[in-house]
Amino acid sequence: MSITFKLGATLSGLLLASSAYAGTSASAYTDLNMRAGPGVSYEIIGVIPAAEVVTVEGCLDASNWCRVAYGEVNGWASGDYLTAMVEAPIYANRERLAVETVTYEKSADSTIGGGVTGAVAGGILGGPLGAVIGAGLGMGFGSAVAPTERVTTYVMENPVDPIYLDGEIVVGAGIPEAVTLTEVPESEFYYAYINGTRVLVEREQRRVVYIVR
Repeated sequence: MSITFKLGATLSGLLLASSAYAGTSASAYTDLNMRAGPGVSYEIIGVIPAAEVVTVEGCLDASNWCRVAYGEVNGWASGDYLTAMVEAPIYANRERLAVETVTYEKSADSTIGGGVTGAVAGGILGGPLGAVIGAGLGMGFGSAVAPTERVTTYVMENPVDPIYLDGEIVVGAGIPEAVTLTEVPESEFYYAYINGTRVLVEREQRRVVYIVR
């Protein structure tokens, strides 16, 4: 069984790192998944480390996903977390930065992660609860903890039902109360399987503090 919720990340007011005109470069504000297609239902094909530079080929017009190249890997990343020399995320400022508009045509053999098929393949469907996840500065955003091997082993060996959020999941993101999380025994963590990624969540603030890979 899978559960779908709605999420939105707000990163206004960021002091961003590098220029991001189409075909040049942008930097990842935090460790950021690269996916096979423009959406969290697609397979994770790599990770862009925080502050690493990628080439931005362009962004979709109606969705906050950008086509990027990092090293030898080409894929898609959330434009909310790709930053330029402006005080806002690249996606919201793509006209100002002259970022190209690109399209995505889903092929018959497109890989969708987590067993998601049908209408979800082209873009996550908003859930009935309308839950919104938040990410912001001053809350440890982008800073991961270092859990013990016992904790990560427990998470790997005790899978839970997938949850799908309309947006990328990163360290520092706040998980709303509407989302059910599972306790890691004898620890300060919850855990969940969100958008094809296992995450540890701090219990009191319900913020993602570690990505289990």
